[in-house]
Amino acid sequence: MAEGQIYKIHSDFYYVDDGIRTHECKIREVLKKQKEKILVGDFVEFENGVIKNIIERKNFIKRPSVANVDQVVIVSALKEPDLDLHQLNRYIALAKYYKIPAVLCFNKDDLKWDRHLRDKIKKIYEPLGYKISYTSATEHKGIKNFEKLLEGKTSVLCGNSGVGKSSLINAINPALNLRTKQVSEKTLRGTHTTRHCEIIKLNDVSRIVDTPGFSNVRFDFILPADVDLLFGDIEEFRDECKYSDCLHINEDGCNVLNNIDKIDATRYESYLAFIDEAKEYKERIKYEGKKEEHSKKFVHNKHIAKISEKKRQSARNTLKQNIYKGIEDENE
Repeated sequence: MAEGQIYKIHSDFYYVDDGIRTHECKIREVLKKQKEKILVGDFVEFENGVIKNIIERKNFIKRPSVANVDQVVIVSALKEPDLDLHQLNRYIALAKYYKIPAVLCFNKDDLKWDRHLRDKIKKIYEPLGYKISYTSATEHKGIKNFEKLLEGKTSVLCGNSGVGKSSLINAINPALNLRTKQVSEKTLRGTHTTRHCEIIKLNDVSRIVDTPGFSNVRFDFILPADVDLLFGDIEEFRDECKYSDCLHINEDGCNVLNNIDKIDATRYESYLAFIDEAKEYKERIKYEGKKEEHSKKFVHNKHIAKISEKKRQSARNTLKQNIYKGIEDENE
């Protein structure tokens, strides 16, 4: 059985790269019954054009759906559209939630933008350990340095529409000729030009995942008490708070509030916005109390179907009936 990585999914076909050539595959029927969702980036075992098994992922992002990436490259425009630090904080927090390293790229350096922003960016994000790159895809500024950040890795690009993600890829490898579109003069926003996730080879050693975008990133899927774990500059003070469930808003003995002058205002404002979203999730699950039973389990590096409790009990009952029937037949 051969192994390879899915680099594109179109309709019901899965395109697998085994390192030598591409294979157009379908899914094994048992995987469909398990309702196993296969993602771009998944490593799989396949045979005769049929995917038989999904190899365990090292990581994944739920939306857009992609697996086994080395880093998230967050692309922001310095102008057209204007730099939105709150949106940038969303992408950073999302990468931290999925435990994937992030790199920050600020594109459209050729336009007239407030140069004081550079100092602000450096002050906020360099102490958090993020690598920062300034580029201009149209004038080819900073492209070599940006390319080095991608070297030897599979990187997923994220950022608002219109920030120049496809233009950056084209600047590195013009032969790819990805579709681009200008920012609307009326709305000052871009429109998505990428329609599906696809792993693209930039060169012999680097690959990127071109995606339709990370739209509607909201933190309405975690509890409020966990939001501070997504902010390194807040997390470092949380352990000294008086209460273990402190939300760092107005609580007595909050060590984060005692050190609020060490946290940038835009970062703390983003944190408060995420707390409000997380409260929606807490309120929603308060009355649900439902435990989801998964349709698969992972054994010996393979996904196998997991039988529901109802079906297991039915099988036990059938087994008992057969045993008793056998005993009765012997007695007769």
